[in-house]
Amino acid sequence: MPPPALTRSSEARPASRAISDVASAIGVPARARILFCLLDGRARTSTELAVVAEVSPSTASMHLHRLEDARLVIARHQGKHHYYSLRGPEAAAMLERLSVLAGRTPDGFAPSTPDYLRSARTCYDHIAGSIGVALHDRFKTLGWLVDTTEGGDNPYDVSAYGIKGFATMGIDVTAARAQRRRFAYGCLDWSERRLHLGGALGAAFFTVARTRKWLLPNLDSRALRVTTLGRREIQSRFGISQAQLHDIAADTVLRQSAL
Repeated sequence: MPPPALTRSSEARPASRAISDVASAIGVPARARILFCLLDGRARTSTELAVVAEVSPSTASMHLHRLEDARLVIARHQGKHHYYSLRGPEAAAMLERLSVLAGRTPDGFAPSTPDYLRSARTCYDHIAGSIGVALHDRFKTLGWLVDTTEGGDNPYDVSAYGIKGFATMGIDVTAARAQRRRFAYGCLDWSERRLHLGGALGAAFFTVARTRKWLLPNLDSRALRVTTLGRREIQSRFGISQAQLHDIAADTVLRQSAL
C-alpha cells in the first residue's frame, strides 16, 4: 500500500508563503545592502540608501517599497525627507543571525555632522545630539515614556512613573499636555539618525536643564555645552553611563577648541 500523500494544513500554507516573501525581499543584493546598512539602528534617507545599494534613486525607492511590504523597514516623514529604518528588534535579530551565517560584519555609521554640533545642540526648542538621544533612550528604558497611537509619527504618552519622575525636576506633565502643540514624540536626530524627545515635554525638559545650568547655549550657534554639574546630575538622575558622558565631554572639548 503506497504511503499517504503529504498534505499541508490551511495554516501552514500562509505561513510558508509569508516566509518565502520575506526571504525573497532579502534575497536581492541591493535590498540586502540596504537592510544591513540599517542594522546599526540609525535611519537614512532614500538618497543615502541608493548610494549604499549602488542603484539609482528611483530603483532604491522601488526596493524600499518592497521592504516595507515585507514588514522589514518603516518610513518616517520629517521635514522634506523620508527616513527609513528597520521595523523592529525582530528584523534586526534576524539580520544579525544571517550576518553570522554569512561570516560578515556590517559597516558602521559615519556621521558627517561637525563635532561641535554632534554632542549637544538645540533642535527647535528641545535637546538634540548624542546627549538628547541618550536621554530619550533612558526615559524609554525607565518606563517614563510609553508608545501610543495618538498624535502622529512616533507619539509618546507618560506613565505614572514618568509623571512622578518629571515632577522631581519641576516639570508639570499636565501643563505640558495642555499646550496647543504636540505633547511628546520621538524626533529623528539629524546627526545620530536615532530619536530624541521632541514636543512640549521635550521643550519643558530643555527649559529645566538650561535653568539649572546643566546645559549652556552657545551664543553663535545651536551648540550646547554640557557642564560638569550637568554631567553629574544626568548620571545620578537617569543612570546614563560614565562612559557615555565621558564621550560627550570629549566632544564638548573638541567643539570649544573649534570655536
